[in-house]
Amino acid sequence: MKYFLLTLTLFTTLLAYSQNTGTLVGKLTDTEYNDEPLPFANILIKGTTKGTTSDMDGLYSIENIEPGTYTIVFSFVGYQSQEVEATIIAGKVTEINLAMSASAASLDEVVITTTTKRESEVALLLDQKKAIEIKQSIGAEELSRKGVSDAAGAVAKISGVSKQEGSSNVYVRGLGDRYLNTTMNGLALPSNDVNKKNIDLNLFSSDIIENVSISKAYSSNFYGDFSAGNVNVTSKNYKGNGYFEAFIGSGFNTNAIGKDFVKSEGTGYFGDYARYNHNPFAVILSHGIDPESVETPLNVSFGASGGKSFDFKNGSRLSLFATASFENGYEYREGTNQDYTLVEKKAYIDSAEEYEYATTTTAMANVNYRIDDKNSLKYNSLYINSSSDVVGYFGVDGKGRNRDGIASTDEGFYQMNVQFDQTQMFVNQLLGEHTSGKLKLDWGFGYNNVFSKQPDRKRISLENYQFALDNDPTTNPIFYNNVDYDNQRYFQNIEDEEYNGIANLAYEVSEKLKLNLGYNGRSKTRDFDNIRYGYRIVDTDYAVTDVNNFNNIFNLDNLNINENSNGIYEITVINNIPGQPNTNRPGLPENTYNGKLDIYAGYVNAEIKAGEKWLFVPGVRLESVEQRIAYDVINLGNNGKNEIGFYDNFFLPSLNIKYALNDEQNIRFSGSQTISIPEFKEVAPFVYENISTRIGGNPDLLEKGVSKILNFDLKYEWFFSKSEIFSVGLFTKEINDPVNLVVVGDATGTQRYVRTGDKATVYGVEVEVRKDILKDENDNSTLSVGFNATYMETNQDLYEQIDGTFDLSFDKDEDELQGASPLLLNADISYSPTFNNYKPVANLVFSYFSDRIDALGSGQLGNIVEKSVPTLDFIWKNTIKDNFEINFSVKNLLNPTIKYVREATLGDVVVNSANGTGVSDYKRGMNLGLQLKYKF
Repeated sequence: MKYFLLTLTLFTTLLAYSQNTGTLVGKLTDTEYNDEPLPFANILIKGTTKGTTSDMDGLYSIENIEPGTYTIVFSFVGYQSQEVEATIIAGKVTEINLAMSASAASLDEVVITTTTKRESEVALLLDQKKAIEIKQSIGAEELSRKGVSDAAGAVAKISGVSKQEGSSNVYVRGLGDRYLNTTMNGLALPSNDVNKKNIDLNLFSSDIIENVSISKAYSSNFYGDFSAGNVNVTSKNYKGNGYFEAFIGSGFNTNAIGKDFVKSEGTGYFGDYARYNHNPFAVILSHGIDPESVETPLNVSFGASGGKSFDFKNGSRLSLFATASFENGYEYREGTNQDYTLVEKKAYIDSAEEYEYATTTTAMANVNYRIDDKNSLKYNSLYINSSSDVVGYFGVDGKGRNRDGIASTDEGFYQMNVQFDQTQMFVNQLLGEHTSGKLKLDWGFGYNNVFSKQPDRKRISLENYQFALDNDPTTNPIFYNNVDYDNQRYFQNIEDEEYNGIANLAYEVSEKLKLNLGYNGRSKTRDFDNIRYGYRIVDTDYAVTDVNNFNNIFNLDNLNINENSNGIYEITVINNIPGQPNTNRPGLPENTYNGKLDIYAGYVNAEIKAGEKWLFVPGVRLESVEQRIAYDVINLGNNGKNEIGFYDNFFLPSLNIKYALNDEQNIRFSGSQTISIPEFKEVAPFVYENISTRIGGNPDLLEKGVSKILNFDLKYEWFFSKSEIFSVGLFTKEINDPVNLVVVGDATGTQRYVRTGDKATVYGVEVEVRKDILKDENDNSTLSVGFNATYMETNQDLYEQIDGTFDLSFDKDEDELQGASPLLLNADISYSPTFNNYKPVANLVFSYFSDRIDALGSGQLGNIVEKSVPTLDFIWKNTIKDNFEINFSVKNLLNPTIKYVREATLGDVVVNSANGTGVSDYKRGMNLGLQLKYKF
């Protein structure tokens, strides 16, 4: 009875108190994003400690306010603070709805630009919650916190995603490059590599990224070539009064710092090469082979960014943003290089080493013109220059073996490979948004150019290299000269040009129904050519007295011009100019191909709300695909010149369903049919030869045109606070006519892309948790953890026999899918206390993928397997006051071994990946870095 009386007394007291106080409520909207709700803005009663934040729907409420007139302060990071007077009346509810916009901050206010709405983890969780399809995103705020420097590292932190060490390959749910699409601001991007479908995500530095998202479930607005997902990079922009910031950093790799580093002759510090416009034959005659020494191999990075908005009297706004940065890195790798199929062909056991100097230069500018609240235009221009300069020495201990050796098959084989790759990419985009009543039009047009070049790769092969190590001047190595091209200079060029566009017209019929009618298309062309010149050694017993000075041999004085010149060598080319000899003369390209891909599609979908909980998004896409490729290659003899192609139309249905259990929890389902289109590099039978690997395309892929894929997803997600989430998802895929990278049945061990069976299946489960362990008085996290894991099983049936351009067979009926890791893990711990003006953030970031097939073996050959890799990074960010940062990082703390093996009867044999580096069974070393950043 006493508890009842106590409860009654408390209730009566509260009721009486509420009659003497008032309540303030309202909704905040974001004018920068078409009046969407603005979550997590601050609302404070000026002069008091009373306040709150808006929820995920932009709603707020402050109760038990004493009657009177108050000034209410509304603020959001990067947006204009507003003060509004409100009169609170006892027993009444006062409502203030407010639209907030960026800029117009006072000149003496520090404008923070790195935690704006579309970059913060909280905002992206909200976007994930409201999205009509299953997707996950990582924004600039999280990238900065975790020390992620590029988009490839960004997506590797998302559940179900892993990155291949030593290359740019990204795998989503066990499906690799051929099953992914990459876009920027929703517009298609070209590839920068002849051996890749997608652009290298390493090229997108975090300086230009607002967020990176992966949509794993298909929706009709995506291209039909969708299997694993669509990666979309949203570029940064700025809206505000103005800012400028600059940074500089340095560091080193623990493997590289103590080495006498070398790089290619003729390449610049910033990753440039000035001889592109010269005929390759002229380059050979005028420039040597030997690499150059490098001073202390210290990594350097620097850059700056700035932006400013201009507001006009008619309410329009012009916003400008620009950023530019440069970074380089030195890496030394020491391990094994081995070519092994059923038997050993070539082996450098623990005697292969590579020196790599890599650079990335990025510049981006955008102009955002907001005509009014209903119309805006945006122009975005991006330039990226990336380079990789690798000097490799193989067989440095004198014990290198070559089964085809002439002087010896058991020892003394040695090769030097000096290789520079440069890619220049230009992306230009014009985008617009227009709203009129219930209609909204979003459109975009893009034009892209990619120039990817491998100029003047130099390769030298020696026998009896052990004599270079014996300090006996009477014994010396000799050139390996089985064919003219064992010693060679190689030149390769790729140019991609692409036009693409998108348009989506949305009509909001009612609060319960929204229709989308859209179009997107792309027209892409690729031109490829390569040429190589061989050094034919006239005297097969010529003694190489100095293995560090090949320039003393391969110069004009030693060129054997005619029978009477007594020169040491001749220069040969395979494809001579008509009427000219193939010796000591310029030649024509050895291999060429020209590819064209046209995709035009229209789609329609509907967003149907049934009650307060159900959202149905049925859609259908009609897509027309035409692909043609003309090639002229030498490795197929009389069949090496041909033109092939296919044309087809596809009807692609999709259905996305979201059921809101409550305000915090969703259940999602997705089902769709998609396709997978062969890529130029998969079809063109050109073969690229590395030291111990060969990889090429297969024209038979176009016989069936595309692979058809069924996709199903079921996901539960619980957003139990503004920054916390728990989710679990199930997914399955059925891939008809799957394509895998396979070692085909020929003596060279060449890897090619092959339709290996009728069907492949993928089954998996994903779990993600983000949890705040400690919070401060403002409800901001000071200690948080994040974890995501994916477990999956893949299976594909294999044909017993494949007859075609390249014949092969399998001695097993089924196998796992190439590229699929059964287990993927990502985890991080973040600690961010505040000590007055000192705001450090410490992060430990961990990732892991289990063993996966890198290439299938055919016949009696075992698979090539990429062994599991765990990585651990430590990032320590130190904000001193509000405008100065000192950041420290140690990457790759565990320093795991990167290894590929061939599964053989007698056990695993270390080999190399055609998609990896020239060294296997190596450690990358730790990368230590220090960065200074200042905001003006």
